[in-house]
Amino acid sequence: MARRPTIHDVAREAGLSPATVDRVLNAREKVRADTAQRVYDAARKIGYHAAPLIGLRVQAELPRLRLGLVLHKERQAFYQNFRAEMERAVAAATGVRASVVMAFSASQSPSEFASLMEGMAGRVDAVAATAVSHPEVTDAVMRLNARGVACYSLLNDFAQGIRQSYLGLNNIKVGRIAAHMIAQTRHHPGKIAVFVGGYRWQGHELRETGFRSYFREYAPQFTVLDTLINLETRQLTYEATLDLLGRHPDLRGIYCAGGGMEGAIAALQELRKPAEVALVVNELTPESRSALISRHVTMVIGTPLSRLCADLVTLATDAIVNGFPPVAGQHFLQPDLFLPESV
Repeated sequence: MARRPTIHDVAREAGLSPATVDRVLNAREKVRADTAQRVYDAARKIGYHAAPLIGLRVQAELPRLRLGLVLHKERQAFYQNFRAEMERAVAAATGVRASVVMAFSASQSPSEFASLMEGMAGRVDAVAATAVSHPEVTDAVMRLNARGVACYSLLNDFAQGIRQSYLGLNNIKVGRIAAHMIAQTRHHPGKIAVFVGGYRWQGHELRETGFRSYFREYAPQFTVLDTLINLETRQLTYEATLDLLGRHPDLRGIYCAGGGMEGAIAALQELRKPAEVALVVNELTPESRSALISRHVTMVIGTPLSRLCADLVTLATDAIVNGFPPVAGQHFLQPDLFLPESV
């Protein structure tokens, strides 16, 4: 018969003294949360009989984080992935009892984003959103902060100087990456088009700024056309791309700084051979992946959602435990770059 694990076995596995393990097991003195977690993990690993009891005690002593997440485009693959990654990050969080409440905006309306965010007050400790930049959203963040709710902007920054932090890509850099790829793969001068989702997506504007600045600096032989607003919709992007291809036979490249890339892909598949026009888009989805393989998309710039969600849990936990940071910050992630041969 196998020997039953003892406190000494737990201590050896955890790299702690038997006295420390005894304090955790019998709650003789309060210990740090990470120390209690080490005891629990070790006890569970070696099959110590009191592991479930330790787990309950550890969980009861951990700080609580109730996180509210407001996204949009609920049916889009990217935001479905976002939801799944957030759920995984909450489930994997250590040192905190984390949970998440999610809501999806059906439109780009500032009032809808603001309403969904404020509607979580009283139910969550922190709110993170992919909202537009608008005074209504800023006011909502101010009211949430006044009620002790930390606020984070995701992917697109809003309420600068008021929200606790922005998490996402460095959008100026993203625009320059897109421009670099188009300029390096086109061997003849010509026209370049850029789509943004709307006037209130600050992240799209920054991408456009970086995109244009690269061409001015390194590739002045190309002409960047007036920016097109596609409201992040497939149909508008499709129709506008068909029009571009008809009016500009020397169109060399297109950058979709926001959503709606599916329309550009469809138009190029109809009227151009693979790789004839360079197309750079954001986020790897089933459609952008397929277009990469067919060479109708030149590169996809992706947000590392798993890292973003894990970092959001860490930052929000720190704000709840230690208080809001004195200075609103930015938390940039390194983009994932996908090429036809890398998928």
